Amino acid sequence: MAGRFAPRPTLPHSLHGVGGAPMPVRGGHVAVPAAVPRQASAPGRVRTWVPDGPLDLGLVLGPLRRGPGDPTFRAMPDGSVWRASRTPLGPGTLRVHARGGEVRGEAWGPGAAWLLEQLPELLGAADDPSAFTPRHRLLALTRHRRPGLRLTRTGLALESLIPSILEQKVTTVEAYAAWRVLVRKYGEPAPGPAPGRMYVMPAPRTWALIPSWEWHRAGVDNKRASTVLRAVRVAARLEEAVRMPPAAARERLELVSGIGPWTSAETVQRSHGAADAVTVGDLHLPGIVGWALAGDRDADDSVMLRLLEPYAGQRHRAARLILLSGRTPPRRAPRMPVGDIGRL
Repeated sequence: MAGRFAPRPTLPHSLHGVGGAPMPVRGGHVAVPAAVPRQASAPGRVRTWVPDGPLDLGLVLGPLRRGPGDPTFRAMPDGSVWRASRTPLGPGTLRVHARGGEVRGEAWGPGAAWLLEQLPELLGAADDPSAFTPRHRLLALTRHRRPGLRLTRTGLALESLIPSILEQKVTTVEAYAAWRVLVRKYGEPAPGPAPGRMYVMPAPRTWALIPSWEWHRAGVDNKRASTVLRAVRVAARLEEAVRMPPAAARERLELVSGIGPWTSAETVQRSHGAADAVTVGDLHLPGIVGWALAGDRDADDSVMLRLLEPYAGQRHRAARLILLSGRTPPRRAPRMPVGDIGRL
């Protein structure tokens, strides 16, 4: 959780502030199946929306990007964000651009109408930042400096669940690489005039048919691969969870063997915009929260939860603000080594 929500460069043309340019795409190329050609460009559906306060696209949508080379996400130098999603109506591509106090969304593909209908909630319309009351000076200052922070709500479970499963017990570098390889190889090209090499993640049946050796080549061990396979077999039931309260949704997700509190929290933070779904079981987050709020770099989950008690109902937002503050304990050990089981 910590690495994925750490401060990132904001987009140049957000509704609040000016930031740096997005990171370039990295990673090796995996050939696209020839049977799935990219669709020809056609006029997209358009929707404009005016938020009721400051909005920073980089802060709001950043948690949906799984690494700088994520095939389903692209942040452009002009400040726009592109997303490729598999919606209940089919694959779709969404381009979002904020300028002059207004957000313009343009979408292509069978899922275009669904993506535009969901646009306000994707950008935090269902979130209530005013519900958060800072009780530490650090959080008050960070909220003041980041007024455009809203919690996104995608309304889709599987697109957040599968990459969260891939991130279990490995470095983010390994998880991002696995997601990138599998989506490029088994996904389909994003509809419309999307930037090059953007793909919609595979359908549940396609995930289920990925051979075991391809999981291995992507660096995914059997435990995580088996959890993904169990999840996609009940994909429809898991997608129903987006209509449930976050707590009930997490219970539904955790019925699948291999999905625990860490994974369910990481999922509903994105699918529901769950302001209180604090991540437990993370390698780094307890120490970061402990250091920021109490100077305790050795804090564990129990200490972290105790420190976040004053923010009950808003603990995930508090953790996001702590990470955005940049106040992290100094490193005192080498980085966790990056493995590559695909070479075994």
